[in-house]
Amino acid sequence: MKISSRNEYDTLKTCVVGDATGAQFPKLDEIFNLNHEITAWKETPHPVGKFPQQIIDEANEDLEDLVNALRNFGTKVFRPKDLDHGYVVKNHTWETDGMYNYCPRDVLLVVDDMVIEAPMCYRSRQMESDAYWKIKQGAIEDDARWISAPRPRLLSYENFVVDGNVLLTEKEPIFDAANILRHNDDILYLVSNTGNLLGARWLQNILGSKYKVHILDDVYAHAHIDSTISILRDGLVMLNASRVNETNCPALFKKWDKIYVDDVVAQGFYQYPYASKWIALNVLSLDESTVIVDKHQKKLIRTLEENNITVVPLELRHSRTLGGGFHCVTLDLLRESNK
Repeated sequence: MKISSRNEYDTLKTCVVGDATGAQFPKLDEIFNLNHEITAWKETPHPVGKFPQQIIDEANEDLEDLVNALRNFGTKVFRPKDLDHGYVVKNHTWETDGMYNYCPRDVLLVVDDMVIEAPMCYRSRQMESDAYWKIKQGAIEDDARWISAPRPRLLSYENFVVDGNVLLTEKEPIFDAANILRHNDDILYLVSNTGNLLGARWLQNILGSKYKVHILDDVYAHAHIDSTISILRDGLVMLNASRVNETNCPALFKKWDKIYVDDVVAQGFYQYPYASKWIALNVLSLDESTVIVDKHQKKLIRTLEENNITVVPLELRHSRTLGGGFHCVTLDLLRESNK
């Protein structure tokens, strides 16, 4: 299985699509359950336990539609292995159940022919990379470089400052792969509650001087980068105007054309919104002129079309409930440049 992907927009030839089977919010993950202290949503309690089967079935129906669209485009698709997310694992300090395989983008980072298992911020997701074992085996057999970042200890009293402010500390490298976007040799790294500065330093050291890790620490502090910035092609970027402006826009985009999006259609959710309405900006590029977008975002679709982007309109009905849009629920393994 060839691994080669260095940006977000070259032609997508091979990718992973997630699976909602068995999805749950973990009961035993103390760090995950600190979310209720930092979320802006206070109208309903932070949930725990398995999602209703209807939610899972509908989410999987939408993922199958995505798989079919990708295959129609000519993309080869792999799926994660089913894991029992209710299974409890222990180490010397804590125990936890799992979460889901819905968002492979969170777990694995692909930079050229290297795959990095991310040192994720939640205990419940430390074993999630096991769902990609067969993909790992095939990639290694085809000479990919596959490594794992140092597994963090995730001690709540060391890694997080609480007392009303849940802040990720600098005790050990921690980041989700979805804190990162790639533009060839430029790597954008969002510092937030799911990625710290030490994680960026570790990543720079591993990637070496060929790559430049650009630290973004004044854009968005809550979680991942891919509902804030979407690199559509070389020279064109889409930006969440509620978080990015001309003052804090990354220097990499100084001379680029910019699409600032100031509002989206807020989708519904079941009981609790794990993602904000801005998950609508979580798009997947099939190539530099074709993008999969939430079909309800009519204004956004028109804007993209005005910028010579062909839109493939699809739907993830439970993107806010499960916390993942089209970029989140996929992981590109092979992209090929047409240049």
